[in-house]
Amino acid sequence: MATRHLYVIRHGTADAFGQLTDIGQRQSELVAARLAALPVDAVWHSPLPRATRCAQIVGEHLPGVAVRKAAELIDHVPYVPTEIPPAWAGFFDGYDAAEAAAGARVADALIDRFARPAESETHEVLITHAYPVAWLVRHALDAPPVRWLGLNCGNTALTVIEYRDGLAPTLLLYNDMGHLPADLRKP
Repeated sequence: MATRHLYVIRHGTADAFGQLTDIGQRQSELVAARLAALPVDAVWHSPLPRATRCAQIVGEHLPGVAVRKAAELIDHVPYVPTEIPPAWAGFFDGYDAAEAAAGARVADALIDRFARPAESETHEVLITHAYPVAWLVRHALDAPPVRWLGLNCGNTALTVIEYRDGLAPTLLLYNDMGHLPADLRKP
């Protein structure tokens, strides 16, 4: 039975302009070193600069592995609840129906493309943002859509999900920062 192994990573720490900081670069190097021991087939990344740079660094540690952009990995709000929890009211203030629909379309595309079994054994790295990581975890656990809220993900934290035909997804690891020294573990 073929298994799709997804190694999902939030990009390294970025500055206010969306560029990796020195800390983000170091975090990216450390997660890359961790991934170097795996049989990675492809690295996919968000088109945003912080994820693109993180993917370039990871790719430098994985000779011969293709590093490609995937629009589905863009930073987005995947789901806006009908009844917003009070703690999240400020976050969703100003979201309109068009923005919510656009986010839902990206979330659906993310799941359709990556959250399914592959035709052959694959090991893919996805370098994305906190919200898509949360959405993939919520989906793997078959949790209600609102449960993506509050699933926090650290910079270059590793999440591993496996997909096999006929079986529910398996969440093997979530938000693991074991490759980072304590001073580089940033939420």
